[in-house]
Amino acid sequence: MSKILIQNGQIIDPANQLDCLGSVAVAEGKIIAVITAPADFTPDLVIDATGHVICPGFIDLSTRLREPGQSRKATFNSEINAAASAGITAMCLQPDTHPVIDNPAVVELIKGLGEQCAYENIYPIAALTYKLAGQELSAMLGLKQADCIAVSNANQPVQNLLVLRRAMEYAASHDLLLMFRPQDLSLSNQGCVHEGAISTRYGLPGIPEAAETIALAQCLELTELTGCRVHFSQLSGWRSIIKIQQAKKYGLKVSADVAMHQLHLTEDDIEPFNSAYHVIPPFRSQKDREALRDALSKGIIEAICSDHQPHDLDAKLGAFPETAPGISALETLLPLMLKLVNEGVCSLSQGIAALTQKPAAIIRQPKGSLSIGACADICVFDPTATWQVTAQNWRSQGKNTPYWGQTLTGKVAHTLQSGEIIFSTTHNIRANRRLLSRNLNHA
Repeated sequence: MSKILIQNGQIIDPANQLDCLGSVAVAEGKIIAVITAPADFTPDLVIDATGHVICPGFIDLSTRLREPGQSRKATFNSEINAAASAGITAMCLQPDTHPVIDNPAVVELIKGLGEQCAYENIYPIAALTYKLAGQELSAMLGLKQADCIAVSNANQPVQNLLVLRRAMEYAASHDLLLMFRPQDLSLSNQGCVHEGAISTRYGLPGIPEAAETIALAQCLELTELTGCRVHFSQLSGWRSIIKIQQAKKYGLKVSADVAMHQLHLTEDDIEPFNSAYHVIPPFRSQKDREALRDALSKGIIEAICSDHQPHDLDAKLGAFPETAPGISALETLLPLMLKLVNEGVCSLSQGIAALTQKPAAIIRQPKGSLSIGACADICVFDPTATWQVTAQNWRSQGKNTPYWGQTLTGKVAHTLQSGEIIFSTTHNIRANRRLLSRNLNHA
C-alpha cells in the first residue's frame, strides 16, 4: 500500500467536529494524521486538494446492484464504478436479489462479486423472511454470522403481524437491526403516485400517506413490545415524522432515513408520462417535503440514502403505472446534498454527517470518520464544479433518473477506500504509480 498525502483542503469530519484547512496523511490503509502531516512523513502520492473538501467516504444505507440475478439492469462492476465516482465507499445491499439473501451461500456469492471488483465495503442486508414471502422466518443467526449487518424484507410488506412480531423477537434476541420500509400493501393498492391533486388530475392510481403511517404505527407498537432495534427506511410523509419523534421521546430504539430525491422533488414535479418519476414511496406534497427537510435539520431523521435502483430501458417503458419504480441515484447523491446546503436546509457539516457518521452509527460499523487509526475511506470533492447528467458523464448502467440532462453542482475528485485510490478525475497528482495496487480510474 502507498503512502498518500491529501493537502490544502477543507477538512470536514462531523464525527470529530472538525471543520478546518489542513492535510490528511494515509499509510498502510489507515489515517495516520489529520490537519498536519508528521515531519518525517514521505508520501508516494501527493494530492493537492486546494478549493476542495476532504471528508469521510459516504455510506449508503440502501443500494441495489442488481447482481446476482438481474445483470440486464446493472452489474457489480458498473454500479461500483458509479459509487466510486460519487465518493461512496460503503454500500448496504438490499436482500431482494435473485436469489434472495436468505441463506449464507448467497452472502458468500455477494462477497465474491465485491472482491472481484476490488470493492471492500459491501454490507449485505439479510432477508427477514424466507424468499421475502412474509410467511417463514429466515435463518437470521446464521446470516448474522455470515456478516449480514441487518435484516429487512426490502419493499415486500410483512402482512401477518404475528410473523412480524416473531421476526422482531428473533432479531432482538440476537441484537440484529431491523430495517423496515413501512407500507401497507392493501392501502397502497398497486398505486404509483401520491394520492392527491396530481393522481386525480391525471387519473393515476394513488397511494395515500396512511399506507405508510399505519404500517409504521404497527411496527412501532411491536418495537415497544419486543425491544427490537428498528431503522425506518425511506420515509416520505410528515405524519411519519411525528410518530418517529414521539417514539424517540419515549425511549424506543428507533432511527430513520430518507431517500435523497424525497428531499427535493414533490408530486408537483412529476411529468405524468415520464416513468423516471415513478418511485415508491411516491413523491408526496410540498408540506411533506418541507417536513422531511425540517426533520433532517433537527436530527429526527438521522441519515440520507440514495435508494439506488437501476433499471434497464424495458422496465421503464410503457404506461406510468406499469413501469418499474425506482431511480438510479448514486451519482446525484453529492450534488443534491450540496443543493440542500445551498438552500439553507442544513449546514455542510450536517449534510456530510447524514452520509457518513450517522449511517455508520446506525449499522454499527467503524466507518464514517477521519479518526487517527481509522480505515482510510475518504472522499475529496469540489463543491463548486458543475457537470451535466449525460451519457458521457454517467457511469451507472441504469439511466433512469429524473435529473437526466440537467446541470448539477458538486463533483468528486478522488475517492479512497482502505487507503487505495479507487477513483480520480485529475492527473494533477505526483505519484510513483507502480505503488498503486488497485485500479486508478480517470474520468
